[in-house]
Amino acid sequence: MSIDESAFTKGQMRKLNALRKSVGDEIGEEAFTKWLAAQSKITKEARDPVADTLALALAHLQDNKSFRLGRRGYVVRRAKGKGALGFVAHKVV
Repeated sequence: MSIDESAFTKGQMRKLNALRKSVGDEIGEEAFTKWLAAQSKITKEARDPVADTLALALAHLQDNKSFRLGRRGYVVRRAKGKGALGFVAHKVV
């Protein structure tokens, strides 16, 4: 079985070479093709539910020209301390 190695990334080449070295060329290439097929089915972009909720909460300000986040934006965290409720936003400097 011949595999075209020119399109592989450095990590994929390491994986292929490690499989070839550990179980032999033929079985290693077979295992690699199965692994590669399983990797292509996995979606690379996982949605972050917190980021989606924040974007939805700020969606009504999208067309407001006076609302500006700046170049670096803000960090939003939960408030800490005794009796603290809600969130605290700090400008990234």
